[in-house]
Amino acid sequence: MQFEGIYTPIVTPYFDDFSLNEDALAETVEHLIAAGVHGIIVAGTTGEYYAQSMEERIEMMGRCRDLMKGRVPMIVGTGAMRTEDSIAYAEAAKANGADALLIATPPYAYPTGREIALHALAVDRAANLPAMLYNYPGRMSVNMDEETLDRLGRSPNFCAIKESSGDPNRLHMLARDYPHIALSCGMDDQALEFFAWGARSWVCAGSNFAPEAHIALYQACAVDGDFTKGRAIMSAMLPLMRVLEQGGKFIQCIKYGLTLRGIDAGPPRKPLQPLNKDDKRELAEVIRTMNTAISNITGEAI
Repeated sequence: MQFEGIYTPIVTPYFDDFSLNEDALAETVEHLIAAGVHGIIVAGTTGEYYAQSMEERIEMMGRCRDLMKGRVPMIVGTGAMRTEDSIAYAEAAKANGADALLIATPPYAYPTGREIALHALAVDRAANLPAMLYNYPGRMSVNMDEETLDRLGRSPNFCAIKESSGDPNRLHMLARDYPHIALSCGMDDQALEFFAWGARSWVCAGSNFAPEAHIALYQACAVDGDFTKGRAIMSAMLPLMRVLEQGGKFIQCIKYGLTLRGIDAGPPRKPLQPLNKDDKRELAEVIRTMNTAISNITGEAI
């Protein structure tokens, strides 16, 4: 599988009692597909998988499959602390028609490079689906190092890596030394650099509520090779990225941003708390300013 384009880790909309808002989920899927995203990721961090039971996660796979109807690829996250649970999620993903998996480092355990590779290979054997690796040391405490990548590079299923370390040196290393594992941007404020180094995809939570802006940057850089236009779009997007990444309110911002689009994504599950009035006002103003700027650059209304 070739990962190309914008891949949205879809939110899980909740009512105030934290039960699934099925109508809002359906609206979100239609909104993303209509906007032109290239794939939807189920059970990413933005979907709050960590706050869901195994039954809820598997139910989400089936619901999203039925809503998507094969119109765009469905990628399913297998993140879990235990390898056995990740295997169960991978098997359920395959049973529910997933096109690919997102395989992250098990959190908290602090595994070695060899242990990360053995974990990913076990998940791979269970489902035999294309897989995007997910390197996020800020949450998992360890990098998928060269030993991990060398071991996994021998399997054709590991065809991409979502790189979220924020380390430009890793970006250079991956592009230079592991060209057979496609780069996918996992650090939003470095999207321009990723595209300059050959990335063909971007896994971006902000595309839940701003798919047009993210697609515009991808189109300018990865498709048209117009990095002058890309820099202008990126400049317009940076204030939003600063708001999203600061203050520990990332998921709350994504869900409220979607609510501003007319889809009630509801509150985050605890321990997270919804945004306060000042946070909401700041986010709304930043989004409005960004959309105006990008519309002026692209000549298309957002």
